[in-house]
Amino acid sequence: MKNIDQKTGKEVEETPVESFRGEKRKQTLDLWEMTQLNHAFGAKRVALARDDVEDPYAEVDEQSSDGSDEEIEIELANTVPSFLKGKDFKTETNDSAMTVKKNPEGSMTRVAQYGSKFMSEAKQRKLEQKREEERLKRLEERSRVNGDPLEKMMPRLNGDQARQSAYQEWQKQAKRQEYGPRSNMSIREQRESLPVFQKRADLVKLVAENDFLVVVGETGSGKTTQITQYLAEEGFAMKGVIACTQPRRVAATSVARRVAQEVGCKIGEEVGYTIRFEDVTSNKTIIKYMTDGMLQREALVDPDLTKYSVIMLDEAHERTIATDVLFALLREAVIRRKGGLKLIVTSATLDSAKFSNYFEQCPVFKIEGRTFPVKIFYTKEPELDYISSCIETVIDVHTNNPPGDILVFLTGKEEIDTCCETLVDKMSLLRGENPSIAELIILPIYSSLPSEMQTRIFEPTPAGKRKVVLATNIAETSVTIDGIYYVIDPGYVKVNAYDPKLGMDSLIVQPISRAQADQRSGRAGRTGPGICYRLYTKNAYLNEMGSNTVPEIQRQNLSYTILMLKAMGIDDVIEFNFMDKPKQNSILTALEELYILDALDENGKLTDFGQRMAFFPMEPLLSKTLIKSIEFGCSDEVITIIAMLSVPDIFYRPREKRDQADKAKARFHDYNGDHLTFLNVYNKWSDAENSRVWCQDNYIHEKSMRRAKDVRKQLIQIMDKLDRKERRPRSSIVSCMGNWDQIRKAFVSGFFKNSAKRAAVHDAEEGSYRTLVENTPVHVHPSSSLFKKHGVDHVIYHTLVLTNKEYMHCVTKIDPKWLVTYAPRFFRSVEPGNMSSKKKNEKIQPLFNRNDPKENWRLSKGRR
Repeated sequence: MKNIDQKTGKEVEETPVESFRGEKRKQTLDLWEMTQLNHAFGAKRVALARDDVEDPYAEVDEQSSDGSDEEIEIELANTVPSFLKGKDFKTETNDSAMTVKKNPEGSMTRVAQYGSKFMSEAKQRKLEQKREEERLKRLEERSRVNGDPLEKMMPRLNGDQARQSAYQEWQKQAKRQEYGPRSNMSIREQRESLPVFQKRADLVKLVAENDFLVVVGETGSGKTTQITQYLAEEGFAMKGVIACTQPRRVAATSVARRVAQEVGCKIGEEVGYTIRFEDVTSNKTIIKYMTDGMLQREALVDPDLTKYSVIMLDEAHERTIATDVLFALLREAVIRRKGGLKLIVTSATLDSAKFSNYFEQCPVFKIEGRTFPVKIFYTKEPELDYISSCIETVIDVHTNNPPGDILVFLTGKEEIDTCCETLVDKMSLLRGENPSIAELIILPIYSSLPSEMQTRIFEPTPAGKRKVVLATNIAETSVTIDGIYYVIDPGYVKVNAYDPKLGMDSLIVQPISRAQADQRSGRAGRTGPGICYRLYTKNAYLNEMGSNTVPEIQRQNLSYTILMLKAMGIDDVIEFNFMDKPKQNSILTALEELYILDALDENGKLTDFGQRMAFFPMEPLLSKTLIKSIEFGCSDEVITIIAMLSVPDIFYRPREKRDQADKAKARFHDYNGDHLTFLNVYNKWSDAENSRVWCQDNYIHEKSMRRAKDVRKQLIQIMDKLDRKERRPRSSIVSCMGNWDQIRKAFVSGFFKNSAKRAAVHDAEEGSYRTLVENTPVHVHPSSSLFKKHGVDHVIYHTLVLTNKEYMHCVTKIDPKWLVTYAPRFFRSVEPGNMSSKKKNEKIQPLFNRNDPKENWRLSKGRR
């Protein structure tokens, strides 16, 4: 109390305050006002100074180099090259997979658009559970500090202990170290037991007599591993290397290792593989597995592929972009070499007549697998929630049907993990109520799962138990699982679709094709007579599904493909002999992108700069950035950043230690953005001598870091080859020695099209930024170092990804003047006193709108 001695309780006289402890804060009205403005939403942040000393509490924004605070306004230059004039491709209707169409209630397309209600509820439950865990953690911390234990409350707060222990036990079993299919047969006995072994003589004879051959064989028939060995043993390797392409890197490496084991050599000797940024071959290699993209790059240097005698395009049904391009390139190469090169196209499911007609009416060779009849059941009514239906069907089959394993097809990791957790919970309750119910072994399988855990699906099911495998479309053709008698097919798949107008990739769920549905049902007939439960109506199968899957070349960005074709001397890419031609507007959009990147000239011819871009096995935006970094004197750092962008996510965020992981990640953040954050991580890892312990302490994926190191090494080798080719006296690899602006300028010169500006009026629902090209509302991804950072007006981003929002991934702050300086073909500055075309078309929003329920017009609503 005032004027009371706190010890004695007696009133004391008030003494004038003549002195005070420490230094009294200086009352500077201007400084106070500037600080308030600095914290206001939308105001330009500047460094506040007092007596030539920076205020440590003020957020500092980068000062412009010329000292001018005048804001520059830029707009699209809209320059059209001569070879694109008269082609009004931007007004064509966009029928991409991104387009949302109206569909009747219950249709498969509508269900795919709106998603699963079960999944959204599961996400909400996980969010609430996380909040509850954080609340309990705070209670425990408070009780520890205050000495007020809560042991009596904890059992009630922890929830259902039975479910928790069941889930923990399932996770514990998933981490055990006994993996891999077991077989008592020798390698020779395993090879001779495969269906393709019975057809060996006929197959070799057809290859010798025909330049083209289409082979259709069931998954597990042995075509991928055995045909190359048969041809090598019959002497085809005497004329050149026998190559086999795969659409996935994992498949190329794993199959090569298996064949090397069967041949009896070390990987890289007689049998080797080549994938992007990794070449494990030698002069001894006669059987070579590779990704289709690597063979496409070899065709760039040697169109006739003279080092090969036989090329086998495997898994052709997947119709990747590189495979479709190789169809046309190899067709012409085989014809030119007149018997010197043989081409075999293999797949589990193919429209064999279509492929035979394309490849000069070649013969079709079929390898019959071990198949049994399969009964197919449809639903009477459309299923509005396919995830919930899958779980109910698994429980129903397990409790009511005879023994036999179950295979369930889902669209991705998130759905599989949620279904696994739900099945564990439901089975723990069922077995608690009725112990006579057999145990259900729940096994996930998807591409990002560690390979040693993937192989658990091949293990024999113990007696008295049943196995359920929850898989993506990887189980359609890539793997064969013995013991499957029941298949549950909800009828959906997740595909990567590209919108050429927005320049955005999105993973979207859509109905499968009838060919995919037939392939899925066939999985139940490998071991014995089986049953397929299709969770859609027969009418949907006949009328809503397409006959075949849309080829990737018709739904992907074609810039890299067009650049490769131009580098091979194919100028008229529109009339290129594709098996299934992509839409013309996709080709023209790719040509326009290559023009603004300086890869093509006014007449559509490949420039010298474009030739150098084609030298690198990466997207044109990255290759231009790398080449321009030489001019900016920062190629060493840019190579490191590109290597980090080329590997899976390096940051590890375990569910139980998210807070610690986020704090560890924040230590690497650079205030300029994510590109320099990646550089910080790699440099710190190098300083720690590539330590595994350092990765664990900082929640970094060591495998991704080592992969980035390998990619960086390969890029340096490619740069050295380019230097030798162009006869440069000095190496192009130089360091900017800490001048990070040079790195940002290099990325602006390549990624200027991927630029965005902070929205004038911030709306959390619409997006805090808008792209400069299409004015699309976008958000900074929560994992970015610039997430919720103020004073960042212009940014570039690596990719736009549509999930629940349009997110910019890998974002970096830029100066808008750089866009005009380094992309004059694409951007121009607006003349002083004039208004940009974008502002002319803007709709003026009134400040006050009394009908707005959120009252966004209030000044207090400005900063959120």
